[in-house]
Amino acid sequence: MMNADPHAPRTVVPIDPALLIAEAFDKAQVTEIRHSVASCAHASGLAGQRLDDFVLAVNELITNAVRHGGGRGWLRLWQEPGVLVCEVADHGRGISPQRLGDRRRPAPDTAGGWGLWLARELTDAMEIATSGAGTTVRITAGLTASDHTPR
Repeated sequence: MMNADPHAPRTVVPIDPALLIAEAFDKAQVTEIRHSVASCAHASGLAGQRLDDFVLAVNELITNAVRHGGGRGWLRLWQEPGVLVCEVADHGRGISPQRLGDRRRPAPDTAGGWGLWLARELTDAMEIATSGAGTTVRITAGLTASDHTPR
């Protein structure tokens, strides 16, 4: 076996130190992923109610991916300066424009439909990209109390 040319340029792929979690999941991993998110979010600086709110929001998103997004999904959690970001993607049929545009609080006796509303209310920002090939939801939480704007 011959070695490659020692003078050839080498490609180096840097490891992003801000990426905390990148995991595929299905129903069996929901609890494990939630605990991993809680641990990483706490280590990143979220605490108390802010930590609980963020973890609950993530739990709603991963549960939605399992229930409505094809039974499985992909979660990435990373830290940017002053902010924690979580992205949950699935391979479902997407969210209808009517459902996506409805930002009203569900009725208290409604059995479903709380996931996106809760995620939006419990985090600082939420973005949704959806199509017939799946949905990606990104939520953020500021890592200092002054970054949080109540909704």
